[in-house]
Amino acid sequence: MKSFAAVLGIGALILAGCGDSDSSAGSQGEDGEYPEMTITFSHNQPLESPEHVGAEKFKEIVEEESGGNITVEVYPASQLGSLREQVESTQIGEIDITMQPSAVVTPFVDDVKLVDLPYLWPAESEEKYRVLDSEVGEEILDKLNSGGFEGLGFWPGGYKLFTTKNTEVHGPDDMKGLTMRVMESPLLIDQYKLWGGNAIPVPYAEVYNSLQQGIVDGQENPLQTIFLNNYHEVQGHVIQSYHGTMTYLLMANQGWYDGLSDEVKELLKEAEEEGKQAARDNLSETEEDYKQQIIDSGVNFYELTEEEIQAFREVSEPFHEEVYNKPEQLELLQKVKDEIGN
Repeated sequence: MKSFAAVLGIGALILAGCGDSDSSAGSQGEDGEYPEMTITFSHNQPLESPEHVGAEKFKEIVEEESGGNITVEVYPASQLGSLREQVESTQIGEIDITMQPSAVVTPFVDDVKLVDLPYLWPAESEEKYRVLDSEVGEEILDKLNSGGFEGLGFWPGGYKLFTTKNTEVHGPDDMKGLTMRVMESPLLIDQYKLWGGNAIPVPYAEVYNSLQQGIVDGQENPLQTIFLNNYHEVQGHVIQSYHGTMTYLLMANQGWYDGLSDEVKELLKEAEEEGKQAARDNLSETEEDYKQQIIDSGVNFYELTEEEIQAFREVSEPFHEEVYNKPEQLELLQKVKDEIGN
């Protein structure tokens, strides 16, 4: 599917900067009633995923609390285009709200690559959520404004793992000679160079075939993505590394969001909180089952030791300030580290 951006061109970008469209805009009703409007909400994950569970909860809250005046149309599984296309379509106002991995948003808003720095975040979900939900997390979300987005919250995907066809990874030295699939993010490409490997971006829809055909030796994704997309069927090793977090940004077209009434904004905030928590709960409830089914499939599941993680961390930590190096970025990075307790 071609992106809306490519179809509509620059003229649409200018017109959509205001954010309103016939399908989604509504005027505030009398006596505080919610306006009649339709919200488009896109994401990439399948119906069984925690992300979709959260999206459905978001829809439920908005529609019930608005008395049915506001309808949320959820488009899962990349129905509205590739990951990048969905970001582009949200930027120009053709999609109202999208949920995308931070790495996919990085080419549009460089500052959010902070979320993808390797071995920065706590390897414990609740502690990671605490930091993301703190004031410094709000500062990261605010950076989305520079790309024409309104950051609504951080949604969960889980910790990324390595998968490879033939190599059980124990440390950076084992990455040498490997070609790993990554999302379209310069930071992730540089991350594997740092470890001695190679990385190439492959569209999400093509990852399974790329692994099966040997175009890449491996890839990185959280457990639920590996399991639900059956990547373990065409890989020999799954390595629990805690090297990074797959964190999704729930974000809206900024012009569209700014045009909403305070009452609708409050409703979206409530729905975001409920949806995010539903996604986090579902991820927590399903990850162990996904892990066990991967193990039962016969794939070698290996968890890095503390010593092996430390070897990766020692190589990775200087990288943080090398790639996140503008004065305001260094200041925000330090705030995150202070919140984490590093």
